[in-house]
Amino acid sequence: MSEVKKQLVVFDFDWSMADQDTDRWVFEVLAPDLRRKMKTLKNEIQWTDLVAQSLREAHARGITKDQIIHALQIMPYHPAMVRAITNLKAGGKTTFLCLSNANSVFISTILEAKGLQALFEEIITNRAEWEPSGLLKLQRRVDPEGPQHSCKVGCSPNMCKGEELEAFLARKGDDFDRLVYIGDGSNDFCPILRLRRTSRGLSKRIAHEGEEKGLKAKVQYWGGAWEIEEKFRDL
Repeated sequence: MSEVKKQLVVFDFDWSMADQDTDRWVFEVLAPDLRRKMKTLKNEIQWTDLVAQSLREAHARGITKDQIIHALQIMPYHPAMVRAITNLKAGGKTTFLCLSNANSVFISTILEAKGLQALFEEIITNRAEWEPSGLLKLQRRVDPEGPQHSCKVGCSPNMCKGEELEAFLARKGDDFDRLVYIGDGSNDFCPILRLRRTSRGLSKRIAHEGEEKGLKAKVQYWGGAWEIEEKFRDL
């Protein structure tokens, strides 16, 4: 095998880089009744739209920007993941990309709290911004009123991770010697198909659809941040 001089490591965020789901965590901490409502409505309203609606409801009842930021800062994030990312970046050959269905404010707040924000080349996710009133305004990455993505694999309407990964590679114009993808959910299946954890949706789709869809990537299963840290030592 030829020497790897440049590699791209792509991270999902929820339950992959972090040990929780940001969308659900914020409401579990600050408004459990809204979290319960989200669970009830998740099959009726597109998820990003549902989170946006829940943020509006939280704001209307007086939940503040500072409360949301604090909830994010205390969300579980394994120290081994901080070490893994920091040490691999220090090796000088790794570009990190975050590709997530969460949102820009949630992810940036957590990465800043862990001192990791500057280590990522880009964070590709749903758009979010604080309004002067303290409302966190969230929008799908793919505008429902504009052109839609063309994914046929099953990505959610708000974004196709496979198309976003291909666009990133075209935009950077870099030829990486190796591409590594860390994810856990069903929506991580599409991007790994573009690359020619056990129990969650990704492993099930690999088992049931990988060969049929022409999956070429080498698959390694993992269960926690400490195992990612071990695997990163070999990259």
